[in-house]
Amino acid sequence: MRRKWRGRLVLIFFIAVVLLSGCNFSGSSTEPSEQTNEGTTNDDGARSADNTLRLSLDNDIPDLNQVKTTDGISFGILNNVMEGLYRLDENNEPQPAMAESYEKSEDGLTYTFKLKEGIKWSNGEPITANDFKYSWLRAMHPDTAGSYATILTDYIKGGAAYAAGEAEADSVSIEVVDEKTLIVELVQPTPFFVDLTAFVTYFPLNEKFVEEKGDKFALTYDAILYNGPYVLTSYNQAQGVEMEKNPEYWDKDNVAIEKVSMKVIKETSTALNLYEAGDLDKVYLASADVDTYKDSPEFQTETEFRTYFIQFNEAKEPFNNDNIRKALQLAYDPQILTDVILNNGSEPAYGLVAVEMAGVDGQSFRELQGDVIKPDIEKAKEYWAKGVEELGSTPQIELLTADDTVSKDTGTFLQSEYKKNLGVDINLVTQPYSGRLDTMRAGDYQMAVNRWGADFNDAMTYLDLWEAPSNTDFRGNFINSQYDELVNAAKTEADEKVRIQYLLDAEKLILEDGSVGPLYFDGLSFLQKQNVKGIVTHPYGASPDLKWATKE
Repeated sequence: MRRKWRGRLVLIFFIAVVLLSGCNFSGSSTEPSEQTNEGTTNDDGARSADNTLRLSLDNDIPDLNQVKTTDGISFGILNNVMEGLYRLDENNEPQPAMAESYEKSEDGLTYTFKLKEGIKWSNGEPITANDFKYSWLRAMHPDTAGSYATILTDYIKGGAAYAAGEAEADSVSIEVVDEKTLIVELVQPTPFFVDLTAFVTYFPLNEKFVEEKGDKFALTYDAILYNGPYVLTSYNQAQGVEMEKNPEYWDKDNVAIEKVSMKVIKETSTALNLYEAGDLDKVYLASADVDTYKDSPEFQTETEFRTYFIQFNEAKEPFNNDNIRKALQLAYDPQILTDVILNNGSEPAYGLVAVEMAGVDGQSFRELQGDVIKPDIEKAKEYWAKGVEELGSTPQIELLTADDTVSKDTGTFLQSEYKKNLGVDINLVTQPYSGRLDTMRAGDYQMAVNRWGADFNDAMTYLDLWEAPSNTDFRGNFINSQYDELVNAAKTEADEKVRIQYLLDAEKLILEDGSVGPLYFDGLSFLQKQNVKGIVTHPYGASPDLKWATKE
């Protein structure tokens, strides 16, 4: 149990730092974009009803190429302008979207999808089964695949060999029977496969359009062909996007919002000021603002299956030393971070897999596993002393974070904890969100604040990240054959109880190795205008989902 005086000291230190910090806007632009405010302001400071929904993004937009992208911001945008065979509804259940229905074989290995009649791309061309096959193969091909190739290759028969360059495309079990019929054969029964078809990497692509755009595909708003509720009318990586209702969307009659504006606003205080002025319809709150607004009728909370953690890079000194990693993993208290710094409903993380993620027999994964790593300052000091002795000197350490408010606050908290508990000074390096991702992919970091949001409701969405990863640098160069065996065994095990035990053992192994340091399970407090309804935040997959949003 933490002492009260310790929390007060951290709070004082944190407030001092925040008062000295300033705004930092940066990022690369993909296209000039005019920022407009439509509508007028009434005497109450609220925009008149112009059927435009105004939201903010807490960081720049890394990449809208659905085959390559890996981040939540890009996923959230794509989920509103694109659509898969199925779509998660307001209750997070997959419902027919581009597909009308599916049939599953008795052995659970073969899915036959029937596409809807009359579905069209935003240019009026029909959407066919081949658009899905082309997209999925492109996402797996070694020359065009991104980090998310495994969300296809792990499940679709023949995909892994094709992605490795060991087989041709016709060996992948995706069959186009006719323009409206798609048959997929899986490696093993996968109860959540239909959920996967609602995910971004499973969205279709128009082959002719993509080939015409070539290297320019998805770099600008007019270099994407859309099939979702909205289309982009402007896209600036550093500033945001503008959307309009898609007149070719099959379910356009149930899309109420005509226009959507999503502006990049990294500082929560700036976003709050815009909200108060009527220029935003929803705003996420910084910890310092929660108590002020918690009694407001506009105050709400939401949760996502998203975990923040420290990724130690084992290919960089001093994190190739087990004792140094374990010392820094145990030398901070996540409870102080969530209670004092964040104060937004987030929960301290003592494991990787998010709270309420599905387990077996009515118990969540976290209930089955319990806490794996908890702070232990005395043990951390012992590890640190051993590590320094083995290295021969005290190492110089940098912590990489994104430059949004929450990431910077988390970095400052860790800096304070390490100084207080170990007497260690670490330097903070902040970069724009996309820059932080690029730096990690290049392996040019020692330790970084990272996060992962679940793509589907199963612990595998976390744990296969470190199974012989396609980008070992991004995953901290954690390479462990025993871990690989556990995760791979879980992928092929039909008995759910045996399968979950493999995953429980895998989580325990990577944490006890000291490769990552759990920080918190994300919880969010926000304000939303009372005339705005129906913005859906899925706990997994891509959010927000604006298909059902309304504005009175």
